[in-house]
Amino acid sequence: MKTLNLSAVSYLNTYPFVYGIKQSGFLQDYNLFLEVPSMCAERLKSGEADIALVPVGALPDFKNYHIVSDYCIGAVRQVVSVLLLSHKPMEKIKKIYLDFDSRTSARLVQVLAQAYWKITPSFKRLQPGEAEDATEREAMVAIGDKTFAMRNLYPYSYDLAGEWISFTGMPFVFAVWVSLKPVPKEVLTQFNNALKFGVQNIEGTLDFFRTRLPKNADCSQYLSENISYPLDKAKKEGLNLFLSYL
Repeated sequence: MKTLNLSAVSYLNTYPFVYGIKQSGFLQDYNLFLEVPSMCAERLKSGEADIALVPVGALPDFKNYHIVSDYCIGAVRQVVSVLLLSHKPMEKIKKIYLDFDSRTSARLVQVLAQAYWKITPSFKRLQPGEAEDATEREAMVAIGDKTFAMRNLYPYSYDLAGEWISFTGMPFVFAVWVSLKPVPKEVLTQFNNALKFGVQNIEGTLDFFRTRLPKNADCSQYLSENISYPLDKAKKEGLNLFLSYL
């Protein structure tokens, strides 16, 4: 196979995957692009990536796709980095601004609003970079490393993974590794081994990325407890339920 082009998320939650890809030695001939979740889907769609870590909210945009890994970005409890931040209590929210960086969180908050919270706010998607400067807005969904600092700027904070789990009793999957074209089995085996290496070496990951870690987060706890990486049967069921709402 030609050089394998990979697109992954540039957030803390993906660092174990990146560490495994770069440091395990299982993958040799590859290019790795790091970007916000929404751009991972676009790079796969354009053919620039052979495998991408795609937000599950973008999966309905693909006619044919293959989930190619035993690992994902998931949660079986509060995830702490995907939040609805608000200056008002839930029942008084009239408008929610949506972080540009992720399709999944935007769709998740709309599912929760309609099916679980029973509220009918309007929604507006922010432009790239606007989420960091949105503290004056009534309510907004924010994702990623910026949330570790932003959550203290709002009196109300709702963890979207926690809300989904309370609603359904199922885990939530935020992103999965996807290809649109067949990838040789031996390459997928190497790829999965690399991801496994990273997931099993959280302390090595933290040391490797020590100069890039968010200052407002307990990074070890976040990667070990808040993010759940195995794409097991329960997560697949939760994923399928979420996709059924879309």
